[in-house]
Amino acid sequence: MYLCRINKIVIFVCMNSLTEENYLKALYALGNEKGEVNVNDLSRRLEIKMPTVTSMMKKLAAKKLVHYESYKPLRLTEKGRKEAALIIRKHRLTEMFLVEKMGFGWEDVHPIAEQVEHIQSVPFFEKMDQLLGYPKVDPHGSPIPDRNGKVVWKEYQKLSECKVGETVKLSAVINTSEDFLRFLNSREIHLGLKVKIKAIESFDRSMKVSYAKRSDEILSHIVSDRLLVEKI
Repeated sequence: MYLCRINKIVIFVCMNSLTEENYLKALYALGNEKGEVNVNDLSRRLEIKMPTVTSMMKKLAAKKLVHYESYKPLRLTEKGRKEAALIIRKHRLTEMFLVEKMGFGWEDVHPIAEQVEHIQSVPFFEKMDQLLGYPKVDPHGSPIPDRNGKVVWKEYQKLSECKVGETVKLSAVINTSEDFLRFLNSREIHLGLKVKIKAIESFDRSMKVSYAKRSDEILSHIVSDRLLVEKI
């Protein structure tokens, strides 16, 4: 366990809870992506051997965080889903704080937030939320769960699904890897950007778009498929 004190707020990170929290967060994410999740899915996501994952599922089931039965899909309990959402809340608030208050680029914040999300101090993150003005999304456009673990999802569409002549606003990105975000930086693409679709190539679905000072930018289908937009 690591322990420190910041402005009378005691902050500690327990290594056991860190491991459990990583399992809960992974199970939450996989459930949203795939619907049904099995031990093998979780093993691949966490890069941990299946017997170890099975052992942890039994441990989390004993704590009423996971529904676990051999050879059946894994499910978070209501309690487990709330705890997972609150871990994600801490992660996304931290990312927003790093960008808005500390000047980090959106491509640099994930590994730092991975560490900070395991701090066990409600007042610490409530103060962070207050200083940020209670944001609803993180720097990548993903929704920030509220203090009760509730998430409000907005309906976006992929840029790849838009039609020629439409003008849309970039509101979120699906892929938040450092390489992809650096690619977007190199093209001066950021959240809030207004994009007009000028042409779509029938062969590979690449798009010719215009935005800001760029009048004829070509985006591959891979890129446009990872950008979430809303019509304006």
